[in-house]
Amino acid sequence: MSEPSAELPPVPVPASDTTSIRAADPAASTGSSPGEAGSIAPPAPRKGPLSFLSGALTSAALAWLCLGLSRKVVAYYSLHPPHYEARVAQSIATALKTLIVGMSFLATFSFAFVALGLLLVFLRSLGQAGNGTPA
Repeated sequence: MSEPSAELPPVPVPASDTTSIRAADPAASTGSSPGEAGSIAPPAPRKGPLSFLSGALTSAALAWLCLGLSRKVVAYYSLHPPHYEARVAQSIATALKTLIVGMSFLATFSFAFVALGLLLVFLRSLGQAGNGTPA
């Protein structure tokens, strides 16, 4: 095994404890210059009620589409059940059918649950905006 051609420079160790500054500043942990290690980046802008509402509506629309897909999958499998003469093939087909139906309803539930959560956050953000208190 060959040795590396260039050695890495030693990492400077600060004299004081700056773990709280480093935890708040992601640039400090990425190896930025020592002069920038003590600076704190401004906080990101807060999300407004409109972004929560648009996310809730998008997720509700996807839940509605998944519900339609789930209904069609159930209708298809109830009209066309798998029929195989080999027991192993019948077992695999039934398991696959159960997996497909379960995944379609899981997607429906997941999108609906996210839509409900975002709707509640939207309502909460409207109440906080009316009071003038930040989150």
